[in-house]
Amino acid sequence: MTATADTAAPAHAARSTGSRQLTGTGTLLRFALRRDRALIPVWVAVNALMVLSMPGTIKGLYGTAAERADLMRQMETNASLRALVGPVFDDSLGALTAWRVGLYAGALAAVMSLLIVVRHTRDEEESGRQEVVASGMVGRRASLTAALLAAAVANAVLALLVFVGLAGQGAAGALALGLGMAGTGMLFATMAAIVAQLTESARLARGLTAAVLGGAFVLRAAGDSATDDGSSVLTWVSPLGWLENLRAFAGERWWVLLLIAGATVAQGAVAYALAGRRDLGMSFLPTRPGPAAGRLRTAGALAWRLQRGGVLGWSIGFFLAGVVYGGMTEGAADLVGDNEQAREIIERMGGQAGLTDAFVSAMIGMLGLIAALYVVASVLRLSGEETSGRAEPVLAGAVGRLRWAAGHLVIAFGGAALIMLLAGLGFAAGYGQDFGAILGACLVQLPAVWVIGGAAVLLHGLLPRAAVAGWAVAGAVLLLGWVGPALDVPQSVLDVSPYGHLPKLPGGEMDWSPVLVLLVIAVALVGAGLAGLRRRDLTT
Repeated sequence: MTATADTAAPAHAARSTGSRQLTGTGTLLRFALRRDRALIPVWVAVNALMVLSMPGTIKGLYGTAAERADLMRQMETNASLRALVGPVFDDSLGALTAWRVGLYAGALAAVMSLLIVVRHTRDEEESGRQEVVASGMVGRRASLTAALLAAAVANAVLALLVFVGLAGQGAAGALALGLGMAGTGMLFATMAAIVAQLTESARLARGLTAAVLGGAFVLRAAGDSATDDGSSVLTWVSPLGWLENLRAFAGERWWVLLLIAGATVAQGAVAYALAGRRDLGMSFLPTRPGPAAGRLRTAGALAWRLQRGGVLGWSIGFFLAGVVYGGMTEGAADLVGDNEQAREIIERMGGQAGLTDAFVSAMIGMLGLIAALYVVASVLRLSGEETSGRAEPVLAGAVGRLRWAAGHLVIAFGGAALIMLLAGLGFAAGYGQDFGAILGACLVQLPAVWVIGGAAVLLHGLLPRAAVAGWAVAGAVLLLGWVGPALDVPQSVLDVSPYGHLPKLPGGEMDWSPVLVLLVIAVALVGAGLAGLRRRDLTT
């Protein structure tokens, strides 16, 4: 009896220790969901609406079984489009929906998840708030658990919406697609949890995880361009390739979900092991100390040092995206062919010029919409510096608020111009013609991009605690520009977006009036935001 008791004691102690490390998880989860009460619903709603609107769009484009079968045959011979959206496995509306938006919806779920996890782990440690929380009755791994559970809640709601919305196309396919998207989100959530233990900077944690996501997309694209059935080794190396090979609505491969779940659990175990072996605020990868003088003598130089990694990553991404879009231009025009509905959608997005020019304009417009995400992220770096307390020591010296903010805003607005310029260079390189026209079409997107950036500046200056709503503005504009033309949304609604007023280049006529008006609006928004920043108290 004594031996049994002695043996049970260590096991009981281990269980008690494990439970103590999760103390306070429920409270932290409720707090995380409260903090993200705007962020999570916006991300989930935009992603779900993009998926659920696609069956109707595809039915309008390819209304008959013969047209859908012809689409499949064309995709088998079009490597450029397979690299962009993946191969087609079946000609049903559900399968075509999974083909058209499945990869991008999974990628958006991954971005949402990594942002949630990093925000509630490394961001909290970097700002010092986690130290205050940890001084109470909170377990060592409670914060990590709450962050992962918050991501799980967001992905579960997304999966439920997709399942309910697409069940009419086939319950099994809808369930597979919803679970695949949610699984991809959680895969990158646990990956972000690992990176958050390795790095000392939340910005670096987000950047590295996003870089892995970008690498996964590139690997899948390379694999899909080589084969028409997703069987390439490169495709299977990529987690996005797993989502594709789940084959929702096309003879579901349920065992792929086990692959996603296994990788997620394994990464979660690694993250928990790392979290238990480091001190609060520390990291496993040492941070390289920077110079105390020289290049960092000005606020602008400090802003550049903080944001140069992001600028470099976005620049490379836009250049490569331009090359890919440019290379697929001719093939996409052939794919549209005589389909009047597809031609109409492209012309709504890109103008009434020839089909090739309209397609080029539509793709450049998409890059312009994505550039709004860069400018919002760069502007909101001001908010991050302020709320974390790092701005206060800078402003305590001989640096005024406007001078401090100007350093970040130059990088935000100038960086937007740089990435659109590089996108134009990549597009021209991939397309091989009309260099000047394509470059002009890319640069004409900037006034609309700057208006979105100006809105973020205004929110930060006047309503600092609501600055995160800048993401909602960018998301709404992206949704209007991406889904609006396909859903035949009235032009009056599309005109709510600043992008709806831009000239449709190349091919269309250059009208300077809306461009100048948008520039004036952008300047006014920035000016109002800076005036508010100058007059209000700093937030902590």
